[in-house]
Amino acid sequence: MIAVLLQSAVLQGQGFASALSFIQQSAAQGQSIDSVFLYRDAVYAASSAIDLPSDEPDLAALLRDCCRQHQIPLLYCVTAAEKRGVCQIAAPCIAAGLAEFAMRLSQVNQLVQF
Repeated sequence: MIAVLLQSAVLQGQGFASALSFIQQSAAQGQSIDSVFLYRDAVYAASSAIDLPSDEPDLAALLRDCCRQHQIPLLYCVTAAEKRGVCQIAAPCIAAGLAEFAMRLSQVNQLVQF
């Protein structure tokens, strides 16, 4: 079972897009993903208040749709979100803390970090 830790911002660099691709491919191959945890600047992906130009891909929405489709819990760090002013949360994002994520890690055999 795999856990995915996302730390990079949605619109910054290739990390978020790489993570989304990894999650989609892993789910398509039937690998079991325990959860995706949004931490640091990645918590912006949990926001429902992101307004992108029409020519920009909405990677946050694609991640939420992927997690919903494959029934993967999409957790976001409450503290990181509060520090960044993220208060309008999009479904299916679930509030969690580092302690909860650490407990979930005891159930997996692989952590993939982006």
